[in-house]
Amino acid sequence: MNNMQIETIVVGPFEVNCYLIFDAVSKNGVIIDPGGDDYKIAEGIDRLGFTPRAILLTHGHGDHIAAVESLKGKFNLPLYVGQGEEPLLASPSANISSFFGFEITCPPADFSVGDSQVVDIAGLKFTVFATPGHSPGSVCYFIGNSLFCGDVLFNGSIGRTDLPGGNYQQLIDSIDKYILSLPDDIICYPGHGPITTVGSERKNNPFLAGRRFV
Repeated sequence: MNNMQIETIVVGPFEVNCYLIFDAVSKNGVIIDPGGDDYKIAEGIDRLGFTPRAILLTHGHGDHIAAVESLKGKFNLPLYVGQGEEPLLASPSANISSFFGFEITCPPADFSVGDSQVVDIAGLKFTVFATPGHSPGSVCYFIGNSLFCGDVLFNGSIGRTDLPGGNYQQLIDSIDKYILSLPDDIICYPGHGPITTVGSERKNNPFLAGRRFV
């Protein structure tokens, strides 16, 4: 994917990383996790000069979906979410936005994606990894040497598991199976904070010491 471009736009009160991924030649792309500030995302799309073709959600928590409705309507985009995550989109209690004093929902997904499924959006081919633990239907999207891992893995940390639907052992198993099995040079784009690499997390992440893939 030599022509793939990635832009990060930090949005919303929880500083979610919304990713704009597009092909520099075809000018087709996707939006991952539009968690708020729809105007900033739309401005980024206009500035970069690509046509969005879909919205991909790594999971359905309120801080990752707040701008879905606006952008979905503005650009007439299909919405993709991991299997099992659908109930969170319509329920502020399930997506924990009500826990933080917000009432956030978004339209239902057009497509629910499962483990190892390849999603081809205008020539951008993402492999889906089912990575529950932070939430029941959390997924990562893998393309080229890039892994968009939502709140599964962070630079030096891992996702919370103390919220409804969270499970610590599931999360560790997901990271073990799908992330630590990847080559060290794979770049991880998390839902919050700076990017990292598989190798850096394998070596330095205190939550992953002694895991299977070392």
